[in-house]
Amino acid sequence: MTHYVLLGDSIFDNAAYTAGAPDTVTRLREQLPCGDRATLLAKDGAVAADLPEQIRGLPSDTDYCFLSIGGNDALQALPVLGEGARDVDDALERLARVRKPFLQQYAGGLDALLALGLPVTVCTIYEGLLGFAGTPEVDEVIMNFIFGQASPQALRTALSLYNDPITRAALARGLPLVELRAICRDPADFANPIEPSSQGSRKIAAALLAQA
Repeated sequence: MTHYVLLGDSIFDNAAYTAGAPDTVTRLREQLPCGDRATLLAKDGAVAADLPEQIRGLPSDTDYCFLSIGGNDALQALPVLGEGARDVDDALERLARVRKPFLQQYAGGLDALLALGLPVTVCTIYEGLLGFAGTPEVDEVIMNFIFGQASPQALRTALSLYNDPITRAALARGLPLVELRAICRDPADFANPIEPSSQGSRKIAAALLAQA
């Protein structure tokens, strides 16, 4: 029997957005072999700096961890996208400075998990409905929801600055990596521009188990 624990943010803790349909941890439990179980420690709104608290809450019988965090860290960089800059180099320098704490906090959290001797599967940050920008209906939903401070194209570029260190951290430590941008590829996979729907949760759960 294997005890899986989900750490991170609302990619896993998305019950508030699925309108009563199964959320990610429920979808995972549906797909587990008989006797296996899953515990949700991920919290909606969590950032990389919250990982130590979540790790402290790990049950003593944890066998395997799934980690998906970073989207809210990227959202916190939104004000930078609205600032003026002298040139592209200046703009990238500002983004790099905003991202620096995330690099340290994410790597530190990952290493703390590994120090416990626990296997970990890491997830990238998906683009949500940003990946479907370009049609009037999707663009209206995006801009009305939260992204009025920057264009969808700029936000997708900013997300890549956070996905790169996640990917590098996983590869450097030899960890399985779930590329959520390749998993959630249908607008119906999202309950809103940044949260997975029940359909998306089912896909995410299947991808997690395939890597465990």
